[in-house]
Formats: sequence, structure tokens, C-alpha cells
Amino acid sequence: MQETTSSRDGDYAVRRCTPEDIPSVINVNAVTLPEHYSDYFYYEILKDFPSTFLIAENGGRVAGYIMCRMEYGLSMTRRFGLAKKGHIISVAVLREYRGRGVGTKLIREALEEVRKENGKECYLEVRITNEGAIELYKRLGFKVTSTLHGYYKDGESAYTMALSL
Repeated sequence: MQETTSSRDGDYAVRRCTPEDIPSVINVNAVTLPEHYSDYFYYEILKDFPSTFLIAENGGRVAGYIMCRMEYGLSMTRRFGLAKKGHIISVAVLREYRGRGVGTKLIREALEEVRKENGKECYLEVRITNEGAIELYKRLGFKVTSTLHGYYKDGESAYTMALSL
């Protein structure tokens, strides 16, 4: 994968996460998102779903990540039926790298990996107040499919957004 993308602010590469990257991923999560996972959780997702756990790197520094898993269950984009689907668990980009296309590139690369895993759709949960992320997901084709009331630990609700692949 190791594809380098140029932005107006410099170059960054998107590649698969490695175990050595996990401490940096945990740091990105800690400084950008209110939800935190155990260290073990990151390593388990990486072990079980290595092709859909990606990082964006700039000058050897992890600028962002996307962590996904593959699931099988009720379709989120069709009225009836079961589907193999990607679940975007978490995506985050350090503040100083936002607005450079890093998040968009991470999501697009992850969606491509979900397709390679024969995923037919992809979904995620997003805070209903996170307007920037919601707009990004809509630009990439995701649609709101439901509202999860009180989804987050602090009581905030989430939208479930899904995309047919």
C-alpha cells in the first residue's frame, strides 16, 4: 500500500498499521477523541483485521489512523438481507493535519480494503454534534440510517451512517 499523497502542506503516506505504531495511534486517539479504548483493544483489532487498520504518516510521525473490523449481519443499506460489512470503529487525525485530505484518504483506502475483503457495505457511528465529520462522511457517500440515543458514555446520541459498496 505505502502510497504517498501530496497535499498543499506536504507529503504523507497511508500504510497498514504495525504493532510498533500502536502507541502513536493511542496518542492520536487520546488527544483528538473523547472515546478511549484499552491498549489491548488496538492490538486485537490489528491482529484480527490488519488490512483495515491504516495510518497516515508525515515525516515518520503518525498524523492519523482509521481502525475497522469486518462483520457479518443485517444489511444497513438494503431493506432486507445479510451482508458482509466493514465497521469503522475509529478514525482520527491530529489537529495540525486536518484540512489536508488526510481523513478523506484514510477513509477511501479503508473502504478499498473492505471491498478487497468482499465487504458489500461499510458503516460507522458518529456524534450528532460532530458536524465536520458528518459532512465528510456525506461527501464520501455515507447516509444517516438511524439515530442511537444516548450512545456515548457521556449520554450524547450518535448517527449510524452507512455506505453501499
